[in-house]
Amino acid sequence: MRSEVLNAAARKNLFFSPDALEVILSNSDPMAFTNTVLNALSGSSMFIDKKDIMDLVAGDIGIAPERKAIVPHNKRHHDISIVQGTDVTGDSTCEGKITDFATYFKNRFFALKKIIEKRRDFGTSLQISRAMSLGREAKIIGMVYEKKETKNGHTTLTLEDESGTCTVLISKDSACYGELFVNDEVVGVSGRPASRGDLFIADKIFRPDVPTGRTWTPSDSAASVAFLSDIHVGSSTFLEREWKRMIAWMNANAFDMSIDYLVLPGDVVDGIGIFPDQEDELDIADIYMQYEKLGEYIKEIPDHIKIVLQPGNHDAVRLAEPQPALSGIFTKSFDSNVIVAGNPVNIEIEGRTVLSYHGKSIDDWVANVQRLSYDDPITVMKEMLTRRHLSPMYGGKTAMAPEKKDYLVVEKVPDIFVSGHVHGAGKMDHRGTKIINASAWQDQTEYQKSHNFNPIPAIMPVVHLGTGAVRMMDFSK
Repeated sequence: MRSEVLNAAARKNLFFSPDALEVILSNSDPMAFTNTVLNALSGSSMFIDKKDIMDLVAGDIGIAPERKAIVPHNKRHHDISIVQGTDVTGDSTCEGKITDFATYFKNRFFALKKIIEKRRDFGTSLQISRAMSLGREAKIIGMVYEKKETKNGHTTLTLEDESGTCTVLISKDSACYGELFVNDEVVGVSGRPASRGDLFIADKIFRPDVPTGRTWTPSDSAASVAFLSDIHVGSSTFLEREWKRMIAWMNANAFDMSIDYLVLPGDVVDGIGIFPDQEDELDIADIYMQYEKLGEYIKEIPDHIKIVLQPGNHDAVRLAEPQPALSGIFTKSFDSNVIVAGNPVNIEIEGRTVLSYHGKSIDDWVANVQRLSYDDPITVMKEMLTRRHLSPMYGGKTAMAPEKKDYLVVEKVPDIFVSGHVHGAGKMDHRGTKIINASAWQDQTEYQKSHNFNPIPAIMPVVHLGTGAVRMMDFSK
């Protein structure tokens, strides 16, 4: 009888608390009483506790409440598109040749150099070889090849551009001492060459970064965009109950709250063969069936919501970034309201630019920078924006495809920057950009337990496109 009662509630997307269930089961005709409770309370709340039932019995809630007027849901006119030139899908040209890598790094260098030179406090730079030959104050821009600490406590950078290399000395007494540097980022430096050798004495460091003084400018948009990362359909630790709780809430509230857009930033399924012995942690061990099941879950999302779906490192695309969109062989069961895109990608939504990146490079940031951790992915994402590059460190855990264009350069400052991958949840405002880490729908895995990593699952960030207000909707309880 207990399972019949729970199934009847589930069909109406309702949940009984344990004490409420005991009251139901103590009735002489539990199923008849269940139907009465469900009919009376289905419009008031998704969760029914003992007090709700006692109030109903006492007459505080009518047994047959007045029916609500049915308001037709008019079709929404969406304003959403993938920004041209930001999605590698269909445009991949790399063959893995040495020349491909040279072209790739040149593109990165010149794209970021252009951004630095647009800074109001920087201006035009000189090539390294030219600056070193002049013997006077100068500004140079280069890619960091190596960072070292001297025995006297100073910092040195090996910096290179298209003309050559030099060693930049950052004195322990200078204002820029202690700044964070990572290999392959592009920086500007003001200073002067030393009287001999290839040493350039730094006075100040300049980064591409988001311009200072930039703020979120309110618009007349009434719509909101929600984010659901790392769903991991097929995993034995997929949080189906929490997912259904979220879906029930969306069906009850999303239209009235104008949640018109939804972005899924990768790892939508758990995949096959991603890590050793993964098959022991799968409920669905067939990759095609994982995507079919994902398609079923997507169909439960309200029809008025336009969805953008990207791959991550668990999905059935190449591991090297940038990643193309999922092939049609995996997405044939998806509804027509789903836009499949690559990773990363810029999405234009009602005049706002959303930069969506799965976030695999967070692994390299945490592994190489002592002050960064998985517990604080938002700070890692801020470092990406500061350097205007999502994965500057080449040769680490994040595989990179040497395309003719570096798709991981953040050429346009986004209004919203969302990422996932680490199963965390958080938000930050950095100079007018809303930084969002979009949680996960998977419980702690054995791998995470072995590394003492505790995820923060079942949270759906929602950003209002007009005001910029961010809400973190928690469906874990």
